[in-house]
Amino acid sequence: MQKEIIRLGQVSIGFLMEAADTNGAAAMFEFTVPAGAKVPVPHYHEHFDETIYGLAGIITFTLEGKAIDIAPGDTCFIPRGAVHGFNNIYQEEARALAIITPALLGPIFFKEMAEIINAGGPPDINKLKLVMAKHGLIPAMPKMQSA
Repeated sequence: MQKEIIRLGQVSIGFLMEAADTNGAAAMFEFTVPAGAKVPVPHYHEHFDETIYGLAGIITFTLEGKAIDIAPGDTCFIPRGAVHGFNNIYQEEARALAIITPALLGPIFFKEMAEIINAGGPPDINKLKLVMAKHGLIPAMPKMQSA
């Protein structure tokens, strides 16, 4: 059963299972990304894996520099250490499930990020990076192409 909905700018997140529900084995949340949304900075996780399962629309994940469209019924495994991010470049809202193993990421991360993102005006990038680091997400700035 989905708990509260957490809104981070345009994206909404609802946890279905948290660490307390699975003895720390897995966390699962549904997230909704509106049409045209460009979302998190590319990042990687040091201590957990993530699996994405498409529910509606199409979310384009970039995994280690490769674009992968995830449509309903499609899956994508993101191993720890793999740089990734996502956007919805299509004209319809997209929804997906994310499964985190082990359950080292929970609602508190998204609530802390929401406080910064939803504060009005451009978000404080340094504050976002601190919250990410606190929860095991490492921002990965795109590598510059050399001429």
